[in-house]
Amino acid sequence: MTFPVAGPMRTWLLALLALWALLLFGGFIFGAPGADQSQRIPTWMRMTSSAVLVVAGWSWWLAAGQDKDVALLIAVGMTLGFLGDLFMAKLLPASPHVLWGMGAFGLGHVAYIAAFMRLATVLGLTASGPRWGALLVWLLIGLAGWYFVVFRGQQATALHWAALPYALLLASTAGLASGLALQARSFIPLALGGALFLTSDLILAAQLFNGLSFFLVGSVVWLTYGPAQALIVYTAQNRP
Repeated sequence: MTFPVAGPMRTWLLALLALWALLLFGGFIFGAPGADQSQRIPTWMRMTSSAVLVVAGWSWWLAAGQDKDVALLIAVGMTLGFLGDLFMAKLLPASPHVLWGMGAFGLGHVAYIAAFMRLATVLGLTASGPRWGALLVWLLIGLAGWYFVVFRGQQATALHWAALPYALLLASTAGLASGLALQARSFIPLALGGALFLTSDLILAAQLFNGLSFFLVGSVVWLTYGPAQALIVYTAQNRP
């Protein structure tokens, strides 16, 4: 894996990454569990850590060479993810907040999927077996996750059904990232980011739809979601 920028921009991007880690992991280490014992990372630190990744995403776009398409799509995807965070934290006046959050995250994953497809084309990583095989496996994982976590045993509502295409979008992101990783090892961190994003969302879905509750469950969601976004923003620019 390479870090394809140098000079002041490299220093800036590494500083943003360090700030992100300080906010997210520092919030977990030094924060205190709330009344429901589910979250110890303060809201402002969670939101700010996400905002830092937005700045990083647009910084990568500024640092990109002639082909800025991938970096632009990643920056747009992260920006939409931050918007989803604000909806889910009920910091924006929208109701139902879960549906608005899913919508923002879903559009963000459309941008990520487009970025990965573009990346595969630019780098010639379009072998059918790894690409479509990985996508199929992850789509099946996403479908199974939706069925067992969201749908099974529930009185299905529009929100339950809306969660299906959303789960498949997240699975597609993981699948296409895995397809890249199977063809170029430098994209293994990107594939890990896609997998962590789906994992985080399944835990959150279990909370929302099945009443899953355990000590610091909210922190677990963020300690998988935050690194997922960081890996996507920082490693989509890798080159074999």
